[in-house]
Amino acid sequence: MRFMMLMIPRGYEAAAPDEAPSAEAVASMMAYNESLQRAGVLLALDGLHPPSTGARVSFSGGKPKVTDGPFAEAKEVLGGYWMIDVASREEAIAWASRCPAGDNEVIEVRRVQELADFPPDVQEVAAKYPEMQGLARSG
Repeated sequence: MRFMMLMIPRGYEAAAPDEAPSAEAVASMMAYNESLQRAGVLLALDGLHPPSTGARVSFSGGKPKVTDGPFAEAKEVLGGYWMIDVASREEAIAWASRCPAGDNEVIEVRRVQELADFPPDVQEVAAKYPEMQGLARSG
């Protein structure tokens, strides 16, 4: 089963565009990332620049509206993610629990939807797009 572990650093919603973690924090995180890789469960990972450098596209009334960051209404934002492939939710939580996160960080663990999770009619529609099946895993 694939799970996404989402890093939610409190305060990141107001981070300056050039804000970066300390070398010590990066070293600890890289050691953790290596442990995921050595265990054979890591599929992908990335850190994200602060929201002040991003944009949000909303669709009120069916028309796209772009709002540049930072986002005043944001209470929690993503700082990065890991995609892992493990046997169970419990194993995913165990991996998240080993992360060297700081006091201001939370990791949300969410299972990735697989085609088999959907009813037959949805699977039938998706089957018309075989090139999209497993796209995230093909790199």
